[in-house]
Amino acid sequence: MSVQALILVDIQNDYFPGGKWTLSGADVAADKAAAILAAAREAGDLVVHVRHEFASADAPFFVPGSEGAQLHAKVVNRADEQVILKHFVNSFRDTELSTVLERNEVKELVVVGSMSHLCVDAITRAAADQGYQVTVIHDACASRDLEFNGLTVPAAHVHGAFMASLAFGYATVVSAEQWLAR
Repeated sequence: MSVQALILVDIQNDYFPGGKWTLSGADVAADKAAAILAAAREAGDLVVHVRHEFASADAPFFVPGSEGAQLHAKVVNRADEQVILKHFVNSFRDTELSTVLERNEVKELVVVGSMSHLCVDAITRAAADQGYQVTVIHDACASRDLEFNGLTVPAAHVHGAFMASLAFGYATVVSAEQWLAR
């Protein structure tokens, strides 16, 4: 049984150039995630892909059944890898993720994916609250510019703020290079 699992969160077509909700640095983050995925597969770790679809066909992105809601080719699952479909920000909410992790006796999670400020943040906090030891690979995650109260916050600042927050109390946050060198 696996003690460590790699969770790839929402690395889906709509987040890439030409998609409905393009993220800053999505291609670079996906390349890093693909390197982490290859290492996890080689190590025999459990690999779980999380894929988000909104419940409504008029969603701004991740429309059910659309090409944009499919996993990106850089990190597509193998037939023996679990794909969890979710409809909420938190990957644990109303999904079988907890069951899959428990069944495989997982104690440690490695998290990569999108968006840093939303779904990556939510799964990391929820996993830590459930007692998992969590590592987030910061350069294998992507975000986008956000707006608040008339202020545009650049994606790099959004990403940095969320990674700093997770590192402060919820996870070990490292680069792909650091994780691969361990």
